[in-house]
Amino acid sequence: MPKICRHGQAQIISESEYLKIRRVLNGWHQLFWDIAYYTGERWGAIVALRVDDVYLNSRPLEYITFRARTRKADPSGRRQTRQVPVHPVLNEKLQAYKIPASEWLFPSNSCKKKGNHVSFKTADAFLRVALEKTGYQAKGISTHSTRRSLITHLDERGIGIKLTLPRLKDGGFYKEALQWSRIRIAELYTCQFPQENPGRGGQSPPTQSA
Repeated sequence: MPKICRHGQAQIISESEYLKIRRVLNGWHQLFWDIAYYTGERWGAIVALRVDDVYLNSRPLEYITFRARTRKADPSGRRQTRQVPVHPVLNEKLQAYKIPASEWLFPSNSCKKKGNHVSFKTADAFLRVALEKTGYQAKGISTHSTRRSLITHLDERGIGIKLTLPRLKDGGFYKEALQWSRIRIAELYTCQFPQENPGRGGQSPPTQSA
């Protein structure tokens, strides 16, 4: 059941809906939306991305790094760093983005948050405005829709949702996948991306740790 009055599961969005929403966005809102759609990461971690989590010498890295301290803890209380290979389409968007003169990829313009990143509330607000502009406000789309959509679309294409190797493990991500997409346990050990992509500075991505 889709969300109704902010209750229930977040609605899955199609590629055409993703594109329609993107067309009414501007500036950093577009790249934020792209990262959310192509990585399936929670928005609370995306707002806290630093420039060097995504770029090296003004060039997009092959992996986006979501640092442990910005991510939701698992049931045991542990937070794990997650690295996600950059999709070719997302890479084009990153190359076109004007990197801000800040340590943050999405710096806040608020006087109260000067020197900090945008808040989750700010990101949620731009999505709500976009949904009104596209007429999707009653569809049940929320900030969690991009995460749920990635999992579901991978399953529909016959691709298991485990990212490359145990070093990219995200237990919460897979529990949600099992609930939403009914993915078989065996499929959790297939890969979304080639296993031997280099990470930051040409190195393989490190193991996840807090």
